[in-house]
Amino acid sequence: MIVLNRRITDTGTLAVSGTVTLDVDSRIKSRLRVTLDDGREAGLMLERGHLLRGGELLADAEGSQLIRVLAAPEAVSTVRCADPHLLARAAYHLGNRHVPLQIEPGLLRFQHDHVLDDMLRGLGLTVEAEQAPFEPEAGAYQSAPHGHSHAHGHDHPFVRLPAHS
Repeated sequence: MIVLNRRITDTGTLAVSGTVTLDVDSRIKSRLRVTLDDGREAGLMLERGHLLRGGELLADAEGSQLIRVLAAPEAVSTVRCADPHLLARAAYHLGNRHVPLQIEPGLLRFQHDHVLDDMLRGLGLTVEAEQAPFEPEAGAYQSAPHGHSHAHGHDHPFVRLPAHS
């Protein structure tokens, strides 16, 4: 089994030897057994607290394998809106519910949830359920512990998301 334990930014002369397609829930994990897109088995043994982004490169300790991470299409809800005020209101309400959120100019995207879709439609937005890669913002999902003190029945996946453009 290939053990991928390094993030690579400079490939030097090493060519990409494979790809692995992962959804966001898998890309949050630093220890994970995966199947590469060509069928080979691999294990992720990476530094904790960093989400893998689509397009990132991983290598084994020997530098003999260079694997490109692909963000898998998954069930998401997408809001497209030209009104920045309305989009900001939507982001506020989603953030208030601790929803991991992908934010782009004129677009918000989150893991599909029909209740949240209905909430946003109530604000006057159009919500499209689709299959698309999900690349959430960092924000509240940093790896440091946080200190809000309300009780609720879910936990928060704390990951450090590298800045992206």
